[in-house]
Amino acid sequence: MPKIASIDIGLKRIGVALCLTSDLVTPYQAILRKNRNQAAKEVDTFLSDWDIDLLVVGLPSASKEMQRRIQHFVKLLNFDKQIVFQEENMSSIEAEDMIKGTIKYKRDGRVDSLAAKIILERYLAK
Repeated sequence: MPKIASIDIGLKRIGVALCLTSDLVTPYQAILRKNRNQAAKEVDTFLSDWDIDLLVVGLPSASKEMQRRIQHFVKLLNFDKQIVFQEENMSSIEAEDMIKGTIKYKRDGRVDSLAAKIILERYLAK
């Protein structure tokens, strides 16, 4: 089983999730984005630390501008293994709905990483 990570790239935070065995997907602490290069470096470190074989990147079909930004960001990564793009529409809204009422909603990255988890689960379900 390859080690798979997913990222949900936003303008302020990058949600991350991992699948290391079969189909159990775990969200991890989001990466706070100060600038593109810092964020790319932190994503590279995360991927390297976990020895990831495949990266799944959320891509919104609704926004051509965000698609362009996400594809540019992915080009900044030094990840030399397989990268696939996965439709991510509504993943953040789905993630927000999942945590409503359980925790006080804060912009701390939990929703972003939960969205990355949803993106990866969608990929694995294919």
